[in-house]
Amino acid sequence: MNKLTARQKQILQFIAEHIETRHFPPTRTDISTYFGFRSPNAAESHLRALAAKGAITLQAGVSRGIVLRHGGGAGISESNRLLLVGQVAAGSPILAEENITGSLAVNPDTFSPRPHYLLKVRGESMHDAGIFDGDLLAVHKTKLATNRQIVVARIDGEVTVKRYFRDRNMIILQPENPAYDAIRIDLQYRDFAIEGLGVGVIRPELKP
Repeated sequence: MNKLTARQKQILQFIAEHIETRHFPPTRTDISTYFGFRSPNAAESHLRALAAKGAITLQAGVSRGIVLRHGGGAGISESNRLLLVGQVAAGSPILAEENITGSLAVNPDTFSPRPHYLLKVRGESMHDAGIFDGDLLAVHKTKLATNRQIVVARIDGEVTVKRYFRDRNMIILQPENPAYDAIRIDLQYRDFAIEGLGVGVIRPELKP
């Protein structure tokens, strides 16, 4: 890691302490408020400088997407932390700031393909697939899926977890619980997008 300025060291320490105490990275606004910057743009400039020097990694499009590199800050390694997404607000990007409830230390190599975040599951519609209410679903970000894969999908702004099937312009999102009905989506009339693939589950009482 290249030599840091005094201010960069202070910001790096603030990031490390924020993660250690709150279990998720600060936003640009958090950094600006703490250091008295006039706007989040100043925080962004410092973050980019830290990234260029190898102290952190910035995840594009994620408000709290600041990952400490090995040996950064207070000696805390955050390279294996995944952001934890709670209940997603309708119409809101999954990794928007308001949906992030924390982060969890996970070895991403446990899953294949490699996950990008954890999504807290709500409801029992995937019970028979071993995905229970309150579980943390490891999600690999992608817009593509093949039949029978478990997907995180967005339908008319709402996010759901189901097994995916497609036949031309018809999408079927199949629950894994006979108490729930399949969701049938005609792509000519409804907004639909795949947000990612479910690649594994962490049960909270078993989390590392």
